[in-house]
Amino acid sequence: MTDVRWLDATQQRAWRGFLDLHARLAAKLNRDLQQTSGLTLSDYDVLVHLTDVPDGRLRAFELGDGLQWDKSRVSKQVTRLAARGLVAKEECESDRRGAYVVLTRAGREAIEAAAPAHVELVHQIVFDTLTPSQIRQWAAISAAVLRKLERN
Repeated sequence: MTDVRWLDATQQRAWRGFLDLHARLAAKLNRDLQQTSGLTLSDYDVLVHLTDVPDGRLRAFELGDGLQWDKSRVSKQVTRLAARGLVAKEECESDRRGAYVVLTRAGREAIEAAAPAHVELVHQIVFDTLTPSQIRQWAAISAAVLRKLERN
């Protein structure tokens, strides 16, 4: 049997701090978005991914890959957004099993209205708290861990 490589005290503080940071930050961003724009953080994430592509349309599986969500979560979220007129679902002519998720005019207006306050909150909570050096370190750390995840 392999010996377990337990986290030392510093690693444990870093890891638990990251988990707590992630949970609290996501909760705060979600609450704020709902209060200021009526969007949830999940709504915002989907709309951002659609605004990141030139024609505002992605295959559902591409959206799921980009968000790291399973098929069921993508389907439920897209259904909720479509019911509000923020996205539309379109059949894929070349593959009848797949569908496109398309940003609507209302969806674009919603994300454009929500983004300024959301970005300002991110500045206030995160970037105004850190030094430029810490931001560069954070970016480097994130990139290193993401590279590791891509290899595995």
